[in-house]
Amino acid sequence: MERGFDGPRAPICHGDPNNIEVCRRYVQLMESLDDWFPYREYRPHQRKMLEVAASVARDGGIAMIDAPTGSGKSSVVSALLAESRGRKVLVAVRTISQLSTFMRELELIRKKRGGLKFAYLIGKSSMCPLGGEGDVYRRCEGVKAFSTALMRERAQKGALIPVNDRHIKQQIRKMDPEHPLICPYFIHGKSFVEPEDGALKMIPSAALRTRAERVSTELIWPDQLAGFCGSICPYDTMMHAARDADVILVNFYHLFNDAIREQLYLSLGIEGSDALLLIDEAHNCGDVVQSIESVTIDERDIMQAEHELAGRRRSEHQADAITQILPQITRFMDALKASHEIEDWFDPAIFQRMILAGTLYQNMESVVDDLLKISEGIREKNMQAGEFRESAIERLTEFFYRIFRSAADPAYLTVYRKEDDGSVALEVRNIDPGTKLQDIVQAHACSVLISGTLSPIESYQRYYFGDLPVSALSLPNAFPPENRRIFCADDITTAYSMRRDAQNLARTMDYITTFAALPGNLAIYFPSYDLVNTFAERCAPRIRKKQIYIEPKETATAATMLKEFMALPGSGRSGVLFAVCGGKWSEGLDYRGEMLAGALVIGLPLAPFNRVRRMVIDYFRMKFGAEGEFISYTLPAVNRAMQALGRVLRAPEDRGVLVLGERRFLEPRVRAGLPPWMQEEMATCTIDTFRKEADRWRS
Repeated sequence: MERGFDGPRAPICHGDPNNIEVCRRYVQLMESLDDWFPYREYRPHQRKMLEVAASVARDGGIAMIDAPTGSGKSSVVSALLAESRGRKVLVAVRTISQLSTFMRELELIRKKRGGLKFAYLIGKSSMCPLGGEGDVYRRCEGVKAFSTALMRERAQKGALIPVNDRHIKQQIRKMDPEHPLICPYFIHGKSFVEPEDGALKMIPSAALRTRAERVSTELIWPDQLAGFCGSICPYDTMMHAARDADVILVNFYHLFNDAIREQLYLSLGIEGSDALLLIDEAHNCGDVVQSIESVTIDERDIMQAEHELAGRRRSEHQADAITQILPQITRFMDALKASHEIEDWFDPAIFQRMILAGTLYQNMESVVDDLLKISEGIREKNMQAGEFRESAIERLTEFFYRIFRSAADPAYLTVYRKEDDGSVALEVRNIDPGTKLQDIVQAHACSVLISGTLSPIESYQRYYFGDLPVSALSLPNAFPPENRRIFCADDITTAYSMRRDAQNLARTMDYITTFAALPGNLAIYFPSYDLVNTFAERCAPRIRKKQIYIEPKETATAATMLKEFMALPGSGRSGVLFAVCGGKWSEGLDYRGEMLAGALVIGLPLAPFNRVRRMVIDYFRMKFGAEGEFISYTLPAVNRAMQALGRVLRAPEDRGVLVLGERRFLEPRVRAGLPPWMQEEMATCTIDTFRKEADRWRS
């Protein structure tokens, strides 16, 4: 099949037998797609997108698809199913709302095809009904181990159905719910059989099997799952359902965390090479991988580590040796407090010399070896005692391992950060997710990455996959252009050199108040909380007849305020959000219909420029040449702005005004980071022309 820049093209067969075979395969592909596609007709450009995904699923490889809201991206799963040939389809999502989107899509496919099974595996913190303190994954591991030992002991005495055993019931009743050692939900899902060889075998109970079968064939939403499962563990139910499912929906951490992914695939009995991988909201992959691959310690961790080692110094010589280096770490942190920088790089070689000076250690590798031995012992002891929090020693072990690794790997930077209380945190930060992403996608039969903001797709392709071959596709905006207006201000900026300029400040406030006078719910986004608060304080008195909402830093408060804002149109009212690009109100939210009628982004939301940022840019310049600065510094800022603007137009009938309040978006290199459809439609304006255009939109 011939492949153009925009995906597979219909072949011209003529009389050549080779071309005829190509045509036959193309017709089969189209017929297969139609069989699985759950709608009566395709949206504009949607079929082309599904053809790319189906081709990669059939032949292997990587596809990246940049498709604006409304393109029908979720239907890519139908293309993978059409070419699955018995292989599982894994869909990685970041949020519950994205999970729900794919559940609705799969339910439509099931109604058309029949017999399709799908399951989802969200984080245990969202599914575990047990309660108690500490890390939910460690708590789960610990109580399952204790429960299994207890059940097996009772089964050897004839209690093959643990939930009916009187002794187990008594143990559950006596248990402290704040510090559980037994999981009744796990116990309800297990029973024992005696094979011919006489060895007891633990198997899923009939109740668990029944629920697992139903949960993979019926539409059970995540907020309904605990009630549906009743006395059975929801996670066990979903895991059991996933073993027989055609499609499994997982969160990003299931996929990108090596330990979690390996355990998950082991439990499912699959290899990555047996699975077709679909990653939604793929513009977030880099940030998530970097978060997982980085580790931080602070002064509280050092104090807690000293406490954890106190009881082991007599029995373990390693504990005594590690205790000697803890004051050295504290002194290193104290020395950094004199710096005027809030965030900066620290030299790992100087750190190592200070830490090892006057101790028994000759090198960092020996420190890591001893920490590993101690942390394994502490972890085992804590598990036996029902304590499932990550210990400070375990965190310290990971930190020293990473700092040891950073010496030979420039993809990791050693950074210190001053906290609000004046304390210092040390971090080994991953700055390049490329290696990890390449390892993951190459381990699967195929990988398809989709997003509404992967522009320019060539830059994301290089950032994530380097020189690996990728089938890349960018789609135009399918929504009616007459329902939107896009402006870019040519006379304001948040560039640091102009932030105190009186005329620039006055014009920026004029843009905000003119925009805020547009009808409906509106959102105004800024690069930082400081700018949010500054302009909200100055502009709020000039905004009439609208409720003002200023994004707080507390997650719970932000959720309550957002819910209130989104409900305003239902009562005939409207409001204005003052929010942060990349914050709680700018990404992963679906403001459909009247919930949001316009968005204004003030400034180019670049990350704060300091020595750490300069080192990141230098790293990517070495890797990618001149494009390195754009990929590592400018592109993330443009993407944050696009995510904020993307909250407005969520359906074909939505109308909205999109404004970039920053003249730097008109610079050729920055403008090139915008989606092609936006570059074509964007009108340059000044405050005077914007006022006139705002009046026209109102009328």
